[in-house]
Amino acid sequence: MKSTDTAGVPTMKCLVLDAMGVLFQSADDVSELLIPFIKERGGEAIEEVIQYAYIEASLGNITADEFWCKVRLSHECEDEYLSRHRLSDGVSELLATAQHRQIPVWCLSNDVGRWSIKLRENLGLENRLAGAIISGDVRARKPNHRIYEALISRSGFIASEMLFVDDREKNVLAAQCLGFNAFLFSPNSGFEQLIARVAAL
Repeated sequence: MKSTDTAGVPTMKCLVLDAMGVLFQSADDVSELLIPFIKERGGEAIEEVIQYAYIEASLGNITADEFWCKVRLSHECEDEYLSRHRLSDGVSELLATAQHRQIPVWCLSNDVGRWSIKLRENLGLENRLAGAIISGDVRARKPNHRIYEALISRSGFIASEMLFVDDREKNVLAAQCLGFNAFLFSPNSGFEQLIARVAAL
């Protein structure tokens, strides 16, 4: 049974973080990192082709290897591309605060499944997360309700017990419609307000 506060309202017991723009610095990794990388390596030059292939891979409709084939590069360059990602400043402090408060942290991300697990492992996040729901694994991208429902199912928490953090308003609004507590993150403002909110849970 889930605990409630004295007013009978479910207590927030889980923190859910978006990846790109929250956990990781690049808010638009396709435009900022992926497309420039592919062009630099002599792959597909048409941005719309790259964008479409990425969406297909992030929906699980094609594999990561098939993505690289479609953009005319070898899958062997994948790790080099992923090395361009960086953690956002303040993430470690936020995760430490959640751990201190014994609040599990989940990741909810639109991404290619294989890329996401590599990034989480390479940047030291995987062991600090309770779990991750990735669009390529569940075949639904935010703001589609199915990816949020997958999170509810796998995490074991109801929506009102979770605080969802994303840098895109449409994703925050979709979460709120499903009953989540939601926080619109601004990289310019940093993590100070969010850390304080988590510390108060």
